[in-house]
Amino acid sequence: MHEFRTHNCNELNTSNVGETVRLSGWVHRKRDHPNALFVDLRDHYGLTQVVVYPDQPFYEQVKRTTPESVIQITGEVLPRDADQVNPELATGEVELRADAFEVHSSADQLPLPVFGEPDYPEDIRLKHRYLDLRREKLHKNIVLRGQVINSIRRRMIELGFNEFQTPILTASSPEGARDFLVPSRLNPGKFYALPQAPQQFKQLIMVAGFDKYFQIAPCFRDEDARADRSPGEFYQLDVEMSFATQEDVFNVIEPVMAGVFEEFAEGRTVETPFPRIPYKESMAKYGSDKPDLRNPLILNDVSDFFTDEDLTGFGLFKKIVGGGGKVIAIPAPKAAAEKSRKFFDNLDKWAKKEMQMPGLGYARLSEGEDGATKSQDPVLKNFKPDHLVKILDQLGLTAGDGVFFAAGKVGDAYKLAGAARDVVGKELGLIEEGIFKFCWVVDYPMYEYDEDNKKVDFSHNPFSMPQGGMEALETMEPLDILAYQYDIVCNGIELSSGAIRNHRPDIMYKAFEIAGYDQQTVDTEFAGMINAFKYGAPPHGGLAPGIDRIVMLLAGAENIREVIVFPMNQQAQDLMMNAPSDVESKQLRELHLRLDLPKEK
Repeated sequence: MHEFRTHNCNELNTSNVGETVRLSGWVHRKRDHPNALFVDLRDHYGLTQVVVYPDQPFYEQVKRTTPESVIQITGEVLPRDADQVNPELATGEVELRADAFEVHSSADQLPLPVFGEPDYPEDIRLKHRYLDLRREKLHKNIVLRGQVINSIRRRMIELGFNEFQTPILTASSPEGARDFLVPSRLNPGKFYALPQAPQQFKQLIMVAGFDKYFQIAPCFRDEDARADRSPGEFYQLDVEMSFATQEDVFNVIEPVMAGVFEEFAEGRTVETPFPRIPYKESMAKYGSDKPDLRNPLILNDVSDFFTDEDLTGFGLFKKIVGGGGKVIAIPAPKAAAEKSRKFFDNLDKWAKKEMQMPGLGYARLSEGEDGATKSQDPVLKNFKPDHLVKILDQLGLTAGDGVFFAAGKVGDAYKLAGAARDVVGKELGLIEEGIFKFCWVVDYPMYEYDEDNKKVDFSHNPFSMPQGGMEALETMEPLDILAYQYDIVCNGIELSSGAIRNHRPDIMYKAFEIAGYDQQTVDTEFAGMINAFKYGAPPHGGLAPGIDRIVMLLAGAENIREVIVFPMNQQAQDLMMNAPSDVESKQLRELHLRLDLPKEK
């Protein structure tokens, strides 16, 4: 018999009745009955019920064994009584009678429970992550993560992609987020950077002639945590293809993404094909470039209805529109009939507190004595009857419905309207359940105007090919130029950004010149890539879906830390390993570093 186990704790069934077996695992929980002690024994695979009778010499020792101690049981497999069968367990028709008992490792009093999985403070969970990972839900999430990565890797290899590993220690690059810097002992005063993404390396792989590359790539960015973003590090499916158009990338990656989600859907559906939504259309309809298509609400620009105060009686919106701003309507079907005024007031308070905006206007629609739809709320109260009919017709609203209004500068109005759309959709129960709705957001603007620095800058990815190539850069207004840039979005979560790359040095120099970077800056900051392009670079493109976010969606997790084995907290601290930590003076001297810490307040 094996020294530790003949079976795992999810393996025994009625076919094993009468066999003598050995199991090892953790004490999940104990139940002390008058004539027997029941122990649920747990390992990576599942649970088995062990029964210990009082006539056994180790009975009292088992009673004293603490939860989460690691024990070994040898005994005979018995059938459970019919009324004791547990259909929820794979081993629920049998139990193991303990004939021999051994403690491999005793557990101290637990800082957090494993059985029952109650909510527990995150700092305790992260400090004792090895215990947290024993809990069933989190344990399943991490197993799912491994299975998803295996599925992705298999699919990419089947499509003829080669997996390569790119450097972790590299040069600092201005890619949008802060770098993590690593001092070089052998090159005093100089620093490596951990890669924000393998962007330049994967393009150089194409220049080297490898044609199709992928990698489950670690990426490092010194940025703040969010529910869908881990601070410090994350993983992505990094992909690049040579001689590929935008449609070629879509045709390769869409079946991979749909296939992975279908494989692990567990009853949920995946809607294909993925619609293509131009960036401008996405912003106009959804107020976001990562729209949740499960939400049926569509935004509506109603600015033109507020240009004449004589028709509306509402001067505030007229002033905003006259100053170049927008009024964006968010429909709330049946809200006036089914919700109290508190619902509308709470959305206004949410806009002020959470979005730091002046507020949300609203109107509740009802039927007047003459049968016409009306509103007693300020925004629409004084509309001329014909004018009111026109705006309600455009919005598709009638008595019993509600509508919210986001007003302000164009960007602010759409930002607030997009966020309000999400909240209204959830509050009204309009979000379609049990489905993954993907889309490609395409045709991103190549440039945007940086209000802070009063200059034109890249809006998305500086290495993207402008639509129209050099001619567009030389003849069009910068803010009108579109790029071959695209995102994959699923259920309102951005999974990936990508682009067809700018592979020509002349176009790259011109593109950076428009954004205020001279040729010397490009030659210095992107030396490896721009030099390589001068020796023959194929047209190429790719993208990089986030592994953590894919698993988060499939697991139904609310926070990305629920699908990462050892995550950091929101302050980018590893509470379990006490990182980041102080280092010895000797280490600093070897690196020719001296600390200049801020003074404590």
